[in-house]
Amino acid sequence: MAEVAEPSDGSRPLRLTALTKEFSAFTAVDSLDLEVPQGSFFALLGPSGCGKTTTLRMVAGLETPTSGTIHLGDRDITYDKPYRRPVNTVFQNYALFPHLDISRNVAFGLQRRGVKDVKQQVADMLDLVELSSQAHKKPAQMSGGQQQRVALARALINKPDVLLLDEPLGALDLKLRRGMQIELKRIQTEVGLTFVHVTHDQEEAMTMADTIAVMNHGVIEQMGSPADLYENPRTTFVANFLGQSNLIEGEIKGREGDRVVVDVQGALASVPGDRSHAESGRGWLGIRPEKVLIAETGERLDAPGEVITGGHVTDVSFVGVSTQYMVRMPWGQTLMVFEQNTGARRMLAVGTKVDVSWRPEHAFLLDASQDAHAGIEEG
Repeated sequence: MAEVAEPSDGSRPLRLTALTKEFSAFTAVDSLDLEVPQGSFFALLGPSGCGKTTTLRMVAGLETPTSGTIHLGDRDITYDKPYRRPVNTVFQNYALFPHLDISRNVAFGLQRRGVKDVKQQVADMLDLVELSSQAHKKPAQMSGGQQQRVALARALINKPDVLLLDEPLGALDLKLRRGMQIELKRIQTEVGLTFVHVTHDQEEAMTMADTIAVMNHGVIEQMGSPADLYENPRTTFVANFLGQSNLIEGEIKGREGDRVVVDVQGALASVPGDRSHAESGRGWLGIRPEKVLIAETGERLDAPGEVITGGHVTDVSFVGVSTQYMVRMPWGQTLMVFEQNTGARRMLAVGTKVDVSWRPEHAFLLDASQDAHAGIEEG
């Protein structure tokens, strides 16, 4: 198997400090501070125009920062020419040479640097991306997923400290894209390199990345593991962009032990202290649709939380693994409820009067000064 990651001087994290890129009409990246640990799979996630691709291009040397610095370990690469950086980029369009077969495409970078005996290295790389049997084909004879793996092998054979992936799966259809997500993570784990992956696809980032930085308007809204970001968002943008959320306005009553109590439309609900990002005044109590429990009015709900009554079902969508309900509440808000199709009970019909509830440990609390619709259109 190919051996790629051989750190020469200890840990070599990628570190961006106060990195800024200004264009004439706007600031694309605004004083960004970021450290990507060596050997991690890191994702920059956000909508179009948020600054993630500009950030990647500055790391690659394809854009010059207005201010700030870029370091790889102790080495300052802020103004190094692209070819002098220990960094390679894999683009969405693959950029393969159509007249060369796959093995020669993969060998191109080494041969250009004057490396003579590349046969074994090329064989190792094709084995890594599971294309050994395709070595003599031309790119046009291969599927999109296979071409993407060739582009990956061509970048990895140069043994970069950091591999940059710019929307690498965007040109693939849904089924192929999901397969390639698993493949990319497998390859990254095997070679142990630092991967920095730019994407607008939430599922893609959550499937592959160890750490995700959610970007919006040139800054990082929140950074953490996929589970942390999904379960405990700190802003309405993250809550809405990464999946879907019900945000219900309430009045924060104060703390009781390790929980914050919120009056939600007349019902008292509690939120764990470490998931509460507002302390007083008005707040958005957030709950993910799959965490909401639903039952016909009067039926028992298996949850220790406060039951909110008076809802009725306005829409029902069967999507195979789950049924998605829209529930109109007495105060006029419509809540999303996703219920797994276990067969434990019949599907509720439109017009059914229902109660809803949720377990307190699944809720989160945000400051009501934030826009409840932030991130919805982009997501």
